[in-house]
Amino acid sequence: MNSGKYQIIYNGDQKKEQNKQNESKENYTIAIVPKVSGIPYFNAVEEGAREAGEDLHVNVLYEGPPIADWEQQWNIIDDFIRRDVDLIAVSANDPEKLGPVLKRAEEKGIKVITWDSDTNTKYRELFINMVDPENLGRHLMDNLASQMGEKGEYAILTGSNAAANLSEWKNYIIEQQKEVYPEMKLIEVVETEDNPQKSYTGAERLLKTFPRLKGILGSSSVGPPAAAQAVQDAGKAGIVTVTGLSTPNLMRSYLKDGSAQMITLWSPKKLGYLTVSLAKELLNGGKLKDGQHIGKVGNIKIKGDTVIMGLPIDFTRENVEQYDF
Repeated sequence: MNSGKYQIIYNGDQKKEQNKQNESKENYTIAIVPKVSGIPYFNAVEEGAREAGEDLHVNVLYEGPPIADWEQQWNIIDDFIRRDVDLIAVSANDPEKLGPVLKRAEEKGIKVITWDSDTNTKYRELFINMVDPENLGRHLMDNLASQMGEKGEYAILTGSNAAANLSEWKNYIIEQQKEVYPEMKLIEVVETEDNPQKSYTGAERLLKTFPRLKGILGSSSVGPPAAAQAVQDAGKAGIVTVTGLSTPNLMRSYLKDGSAQMITLWSPKKLGYLTVSLAKELLNGGKLKDGQHIGKVGNIKIKGDTVIMGLPIDFTRENVEQYDF
């Protein structure tokens, strides 16, 4: 499959003929596969995706595994191939292992894109990223450092080290610390598989094992609330800093009571809306442009074969009430 298909421009009679074909075709079916189902972050993505489906008159199927597992994603994708959907959009739990099933989808004439977490570029046409990964990783470290006074021991709670986005963010977090904050020390990276209970037990163990621990940075959405709860239960609220990526609704009470200091994210609902919007654009053979405005999302940036949705938002006890997702 030509990985540049999304760049085709239809002009004049070609465009009229294409529009005629699209009008006569039944609604597109777009299949969205998140890393994991049932957690607030991906529930918000689903809400946005389904809203876009209604607005744009496309059928949206949304299904993810109960745990962040690439093999279960494979089975879901395989089922979507059998159902002959028009496009599969996946947030990959592994950048390489899903490759064969995604290539099989392409061979069947199904377009493949990624969102949230990428695969190897040869397995998809386009990646929809929330933010620039380097800017995000360095920003997260800056937030943690500012709350820790730029010194002391810290730990990272991540989801899966195999997930491309989490691995990339983690690398930039650590790089920023080494380059800018030499008096800080990373003591451990805890892999939690995006599981709230594993995140809590991981944070609880860190607090018991490292009595000088001054900060925990959660780089997936279930990490910060679990860490904040563990800090609260240990009686260390305000002593151990908690920052990272999560939703304002998950973190509101912790920010208010001082168990967490600052949380960063983007709108996952907008990410779902954007994914379906661009999926339909690709199916129509349209050209994506840097700075293009997407309804209910805003202006997007294009870097090669990657779309960047926008800038991250920081949530604190002072502004968290302004947001609801």
